[in-house]
Amino acid sequence: MRPLIAPSILSADFCRLAQELETVQTADWLHVDVMDGQFVPNLTVGVPVVESLRATTDMVLDVHLMIEKPLRYVEAFAKAGADYLTFHLEADHPTGIRAAVDRAAQLGVKPGVALRPITKAEAVAPYLPDLDLVLVMTVEPGFGGQAFLADQLDTVRAARALIHKLNPNCLLEVDGGIDPATIGAAFAAGADVFVAGSAVFGRPDRAAAIAELRGGCHG
Repeated sequence: MRPLIAPSILSADFCRLAQELETVQTADWLHVDVMDGQFVPNLTVGVPVVESLRATTDMVLDVHLMIEKPLRYVEAFAKAGADYLTFHLEADHPTGIRAAVDRAAQLGVKPGVALRPITKAEAVAPYLPDLDLVLVMTVEPGFGGQAFLADQLDTVRAARALIHKLNPNCLLEVDGGIDPATIGAAFAAGADVFVAGSAVFGRPDRAAAIAELRGGCHG
């Protein structure tokens, strides 16, 4: 399938976010990193920013919850306008993750699960039949601008094999260190959706940056 590019607003200028969105209209999704200062050390945005984004753009809002016990916030982010809600498997007991996945689906939001580099792809298997997205982190979650962890390509390949077996309609996303030099390997390993922060928002011509990322999938 055609690679989907999802610029991460973590690298955007928050003082002029509406204008920043105008520069990435050739992308497919918009990635929103929500961090709580507990699951990861950093703090970022919350429900009000997702509400503002939804009021400003028709782009797919891919909301990545790097927060403890995400079930607590599923309804709020669903009402705010998230299209996808992704929960980290490491952020709660399996029963809590199962409840978050089920609740998102009940509310009409597409549920996903995310894996830190320490987590094997096989951990998604119990949830996979009910997922729309699996996210493999190719850096440690919590901060932008990190270098791509090439050993995570094994996890991407393993996740792709599980998706093929258990839920072929599920998308496979990668997040962390994605740029024109790394996206080709991630695409070859089986990823469909590519989160890019500084590789898009760090460039003066965002449309050219997005086109270069797409080209890197076939180069």
